[in-house]
Formats: sequence, structure tokens, C-alpha cells
Amino acid sequence: MKKPPSKLLRALSAIGPGLFLIGYNIGTGSVTTMAKSGAQYGMTLFWALLLSCIFTYMLMVAYGQVTLVTGHTALFNIKTHMRYGTILAIYIMIALIIGELLALMGVMGIVTDLLQEGTRLMWGGGGVSTFWITLVLVMALYMLLWYGRYQIFEKILTVFVILMGLCFVVVFIMVKPSLSAVVTGMIPSVPREPGAFALVAAMAGTTCSAAVFVIRSTVVAEKGWTIDNLETEKKDALVSAAMMLFLSGVIMAVSAGTLHVMGLKLDNTVEMIHLFEPLGGKIAAFILILGIAAAGLSTVFPIILIAPWLVSDFSGRSRNIRSPLYRILGFVGILFCFGLQILKQRPPAMMIFSQAFQACILPAVAIPIFIFVNNRKLMGEHKADVKMNLGLVAVILFSLLTTYFALIELL
Repeated sequence: MKKPPSKLLRALSAIGPGLFLIGYNIGTGSVTTMAKSGAQYGMTLFWALLLSCIFTYMLMVAYGQVTLVTGHTALFNIKTHMRYGTILAIYIMIALIIGELLALMGVMGIVTDLLQEGTRLMWGGGGVSTFWITLVLVMALYMLLWYGRYQIFEKILTVFVILMGLCFVVVFIMVKPSLSAVVTGMIPSVPREPGAFALVAAMAGTTCSAAVFVIRSTVVAEKGWTIDNLETEKKDALVSAAMMLFLSGVIMAVSAGTLHVMGLKLDNTVEMIHLFEPLGGKIAAFILILGIAAAGLSTVFPIILIAPWLVSDFSGRSRNIRSPLYRILGFVGILFCFGLQILKQRPPAMMIFSQAFQACILPAVAIPIFIFVNNRKLMGEHKADVKMNLGLVAVILFSLLTTYFALIELL
């Protein structure tokens, strides 16, 4: 006789889309950006993280709500219900795919560098070659894609998210950051230094990511939720945004309470291991490697799926992960894991660039959802109320500001 699932498993199952998006959102890019921000500026940019998470919650609720009411995913709704929507949907699809493939190269570059550092700490010498580490990871990822289903990916990401969260909390306890420095550093400001605007844009790009909201509609649809699950969808979005804020805040606080206090700056993720090893010993270094690697691999799954999911979203096709479309596009996406084995760009620089690039896409995602939730013909009784409208207007203004910051640095 099959045992009934525990309360914890039922709770995790109920917030599946949220966990999926935490796994997607809190990746090596988030870790690098938050750690760099904490080391360089303390907690002074925490306001950017807080606003990004609040606006992430609002957009996740809005995109999920439109999907539940219409029964269709984001790009299909944009193409169908907006004037010139086809052009906008194609732009969003192409921009997101380019941005995510750039991010994939950065993610795999950081993960393989970290795993190489782990093998060096264990066995000495230069460690295992990043090429062989990449090859093993790529083969494992493609096998999962070939035989997998969304439900399997959701379970794997749940494990990665829990592992990642535990690792960061344990490291926080082990390195004993200065709590007074963390608290007193929370006075909001934008440092007048080169690169500060790019860091704010990257924080917005990695947290309030345009891809998250488009994919949100897909994972809500994959869950099989209907309008009867509207309250569940809102709770799921709240848990997701709150966990993003907590995990990203912990990473920033660890750096702010240790590296910033010591006057040390952080330029790449492997350097982070070197800086924290004297504070917490080799055990802390291994736990940090494990946590960041889990964060990176939890991001890779959704990135590999993003191109076929967006094509299905745009065309209104069924989302069959085992179909030839998914297997071919997934294979092409996985090949980008080798990108930084060929290019000479360093992984953290690629991550900051890709996140700033994605910040530029946010207005194109925020404005259409504002139009949809206020379309009475489309939404009926579930049309946006005043509170949601005020929140979405604030999101649009924030998206324009972070786009401006990104363009200053990119151009």
C-alpha cells in the first residue's frame, strides 16, 4: 500500500512553479552579483534587491493570473491580443533566447571553474580540466532532457534549491559575518563609482528577470492549474519571491559582513572560495562550492528548455519535452555550455553582461501584462484592482530606470 505523502512533500508540490523559478533565478549569476555587491558596497544596494523581489512577485502574480484566466501562455497572448503583438512576441522570444544563451555560457563557465577548484582542494595540483567537467555535465544534462518530463525537472530543481539554501545558510553561520556592519550598511544609496550602475542593472536583471515572467506562464500551465487555483498561484508567487530575497540577501550579507569589513573586493566566483577559505576553513570552501554549483545547475535546466518552450508558447503548440523539436533545440542549447571553452571571456564578466542585457528586455515584458490585466473583455471579473495597477506602474518605472542604467554601461 502506497504511503501518503508527508505534509512537507505536499507543500513542496503545491509550490512547484515557485521552486522551479527559484532554481532558475538564483543561479551563479545571482551569487556572483550579490557577493560582488556585498564585498564592494556592503548592504547599500540591498534596496535594489528588495525592490526587484517585490516587483518580481507582482509580475509573477500578474502573468500567472492572465494564464489561469485565458488558458494560454505569455507569448501566445501577446501575439493574439495586442496590436503588432506578433512583432513584439518575436522580439521578446529572440532577445530572451540570446540573453539566456549568453547566461548559459557564463553559468557553465563558473560551475566548471568551481568544480575544478573543488578537485584541486581534494587532490592538489591543477585539478581536473574544465573541458572534461563540462563534457560530463553536458552528457548528464542531455540524458535527463532525452528521458525527462517537466515533473522530473521540478523534483530535481526542488532538491537543488533546498541544497543551495542549506549551503548558504551554513556558510553564513560558519564565517560569522559582522551583523552590525550588515545592519548599519542598509542605508540606501547608489555609489558614484564606475560600474555601480551596471551592478544595479545586473541585480535587477538577475532577480526581476524578463525570462522569469514569460516562463512563469509556462510552468503554471504545465502544473495544470485553472482559475480555481488563483489563490494557490498567488501564494506560490509569494513563497518564490520571498525565498529569492532571503537567499540573495544571505549571500550579500556574508560578503558585506566579512569581505567588505576587511576591505577586500571580489572579481570572480573562484576568488570568492579563496577569500572565504581562511575564514571558515576547507569545509566552508567545499560547502560554498556545493551551494554555488547547485545554484548553477538548477539554472541550467530551465535555460536549456527556454528556446523550445518559447517556440511552443509563441505557436500555441503542446509542450512535449520528448518531441523532436525539444530534443533538437535542447541539444543546440546544450552546445553553448562549451562556449567559454572556446571564447577567452571570463565567466563572471559574461554573467554581468548577460544580466545587464536582460534588464533591457524587462519593459517589453512589464508593459504588455499591464495592458492585459486591465482588459475587461479578456480578464472579466479578474481584471486588476487599484493595488495591482499601482504595483505594475511602479514595476514599469523601475524597468525603465534599470534599462537606463544597463544602457549607460553597455554603450
